[in-house]
Amino acid sequence: MIAIIDYGMGNLRSVQKALEKAGADALITQNRDDIEKASHVVLPGVGAMQPAMEKLESLGLTESIKKCIKEKKPFLGICLGFQLLFEKSNEGGHVKGLGLLPGNVKRFANDLKVPHMGWNQLDIQQKDCPLWKGIENKSNVYFCHSYYVKPDDVALISTITDYGMDFTSAISKNNIFGVQFHPEKSQEIGLAILKNFMEIAP
Repeated sequence: MIAIIDYGMGNLRSVQKALEKAGADALITQNRDDIEKASHVVLPGVGAMQPAMEKLESLGLTESIKKCIKEKKPFLGICLGFQLLFEKSNEGGHVKGLGLLPGNVKRFANDLKVPHMGWNQLDIQQKDCPLWKGIENKSNVYFCHSYYVKPDDVALISTITDYGMDFTSAISKNNIFGVQFHPEKSQEIGLAILKNFMEIAP
């Protein structure tokens, strides 16, 4: 069973429907036992980091997330859920994230329209990352975000995307995966990526 962490931010039902379409048994939950018993865990999200962290902490879910990571369960952060994996964001000053990976989250500062919204390409850097099995390089996926992740460790970077600058659009390290785009809105490519995630052995 795949647990989709519900902390009140994001279109969770669309993530659940996409996972089910890809063949998963997916549960939207705030229950720590459900999350800790799941074979795979997904942390979605749309919005700002500070209220997201406050909500996760008020529900007692930060420790469950860290426990799942420590136990080597396949873990996927999507959009805001991806950004939350890192140490801090400059959104509204300095907001602490979960601190599972070194790096910070920055606002786009180029002349292009923010948020970065719509279809854009993935330039795959980690050819052996299981998320990209059967996915062609330069495949298009759907984005909607104003902030991007800047990892301290470039070895984390799994894909980059060009939006007036190259930014990290996905990371992978051991059992931790994160994508800035929305696989649930990325049609057949997105479903294939979710299916690849499901098939990663716990």
